[in-house]
Amino acid sequence: MIKFLDLQKVTSSFEPELSSAIARVVKSGWFLLGEESAAFEKEFAEFIGSKHCIGTANGLDALRLILKAYIALGVMHEGDEIIVPANTFIATILAITDNRLKPVLVEPDIDTYNIDPALIEQAVTARTKAIIVVHLYGQACWSVEITEIARKYNLKIIEDNAQAAGAFTITHGTPVAAGIQAPAARRTGSLGDAAGHSFYPGKNLGALGDGGAVTTDDDELGTIIRYLANYGSTQKYVHDYKGLNSRLDEIQAAVLRVKLPRLDTDNQRRRVIAGFYAKNIINPGIILPRVCHNISGSMISGNSTDDQITGALNHVWHIYVVRCRERDRLKKYLDENGIQTLIHYPVPPHKQKAYAEYVNLSLPVTEKIHREVLSLPISPVMTQDEAAQVVSIINNYK
Repeated sequence: MIKFLDLQKVTSSFEPELSSAIARVVKSGWFLLGEESAAFEKEFAEFIGSKHCIGTANGLDALRLILKAYIALGVMHEGDEIIVPANTFIATILAITDNRLKPVLVEPDIDTYNIDPALIEQAVTARTKAIIVVHLYGQACWSVEITEIARKYNLKIIEDNAQAAGAFTITHGTPVAAGIQAPAARRTGSLGDAAGHSFYPGKNLGALGDGGAVTTDDDELGTIIRYLANYGSTQKYVHDYKGLNSRLDEIQAAVLRVKLPRLDTDNQRRRVIAGFYAKNIINPGIILPRVCHNISGSMISGNSTDDQITGALNHVWHIYVVRCRERDRLKKYLDENGIQTLIHYPVPPHKQKAYAEYVNLSLPVTEKIHREVLSLPISPVMTQDEAAQVVSIINNYK
């Protein structure tokens, strides 16, 4: 059986450093809000390219706290609207509704699976306060159109970076001549006003349990989020805000400190596997993922060389997602042939019982994606032989 993600093998690849880091924390006797958390926050902020990093208990809380902080600052109020991609994992939407804000679901681009920038502006109303961009499956979601819409309507841009740790995108950089700006590569998580990150064990940067973080350049927002994450406390036993208990513990911080220095290398290995899939999966019944290669929106796809895919630093391939009209039949075939796959995700948020009020929305692109997507095995510990087996079995699918 080729596992979808061999977490045991991933974890073992970091030994003995992981066990040593955990033992260091246990021996210290300090398990919350200590030196490991402070050090990881500094290191992760530097890695992402943001001024501030605040550790949280998980990725959902990271997004919840960003919105909660904007409410505390008076930037948002109950009933305000947040534009969000309709095909995201439900956590993105839970963060909105948990703060008594209203999600406005916008269809994705069928090629990238990220929110379609061409559809955002028509969703803006007088109550819109933010756009949440989700870097889904590991591909950076960023464009000139999104930033211009946010500027035009004075909207915050919040990044859901749960699946794209380490991804880059090209932005306009420092002016080099009159009217000309040099392009600059920046990591996702440093692009908008604030970003939520997840360190769930299966993520590209995964802890050994739940964990998350917020990154931002906004000093005031960062301070309020730190208070809110610690019971709303501005000093011990003094609570100026109605906060949460959402802190990254010392053991998880120590684990993440071991893993962070290898993240770029591990992401590059994922790109190599993705490139191999893209070059060698030739079954006409399988639709391969496409990569938005740069800020202009040009695409590369399954007909591209593995070198092109490998060089597309805006995708870290958290998940390698294909589409097939007979998805369930393909999944059964792969299972029977020893290839473990998953579906990300079988039911779109607006069809979930939890959001029954949205069940009658017409979102055909989202529904098509959820009917057809299937995630193939990919990880930094996957061997070339395993990738070749996956390709061979898929190409023999009738």
